[in-house]
Order: sequence, then structure tokens, then C-alpha cells
Amino acid sequence: MASSGVRGPTPRWGPTLGSAALFLLLLPAAVAQGCSQNTSRTCEECLKNVSCLWCNANKMCLDYPVTKVLPPSSLCRLSSARWGVCWVNFEALIIAMSVIGGSLLLGVAICCCCCCRRSRSRRPDKSEEKAIREREERRVRQEERTKEKIFADLFLCEKKIF
Repeated sequence: MASSGVRGPTPRWGPTLGSAALFLLLLPAAVAQGCSQNTSRTCEECLKNVSCLWCNANKMCLDYPVTKVLPPSSLCRLSSARWGVCWVNFEALIIAMSVIGGSLLLGVAICCCCCCRRSRSRRPDKSEEKAIREREERRVRQEERTKEKIFADLFLCEKKIF
């Protein structure tokens, strides 16, 4: 059977893809301008962009210096700097993360020590095995001596009787 040749409209993606590409090209420019544009606004508005740093001392929204781990003091003091959340300054954030990280490392080290000690205590080492073996040998010799004494005493008793 032949088709009627009538088909529905074919979608055109040309303008939509072009618009998306233009948006993606302009997005970095908007992000780069975002930090300096939020200078006279609030901390919450500044920190919506994760690449921004809020300086509470002079109420400025600054670009976070990604080449350095900590922002330099010439940019903003650590006690005044806010990044991620407004209610914690950068100095307290560093201290809290250090304490949490140190606690995790200490916990892992303690777990490793406990596991090593437990596996060591379950399996006796060579000196313990040797001591156990010697004790067993002494016990066996002692039992033999006791039996010999009993037989010797019995033999002597029988000799006296006859």
C-alpha cells in the first residue's frame, strides 16, 4: 500500500540550538561580571555565585582567587571573608574543616590499630607457641614420673608382702 505522502511538520532545531550556543558563550561573561555587580548588595546575593567571596569588613563582593587556596590578606582578612555561607567566616570554616578532617584521620588510625591488634591477639606468636609446647611437655613428664612412683610403690609393697 502506498503512503499518502502527507506527513506532519518536521521540527527545526536550527534557531533553538543557535540560541543555546549563544547562551553558553555569554554565560562565562555573566559569571565573571557577577561578583563585582553584587558589591553594594547583600552577602546572600553575592554568595549565590560560588566563584565569589564576600568581604564583610568593606561589604564588597570579590572574585575568589582560584590560583590560591586561601585569599590573600590584601584582598580581605580571613576573619571578615565569607565563602559558601554568610554565617561562617573563612577563618572559622578553616578551623572547623581542620578539626573534622583531623578527627576523621584519627578515627581511621585508631580503627587500623584496633584491627591490627585484634588480628595479632587471635594468632599466638612463635614465643607463645614455644612456651605452650614446653608446658605441655613438662606436664607429660610429670605425669610419667607420677605413674612411675605409683608403680614403684606398688612393686615395693608386693615385694614386702611376698
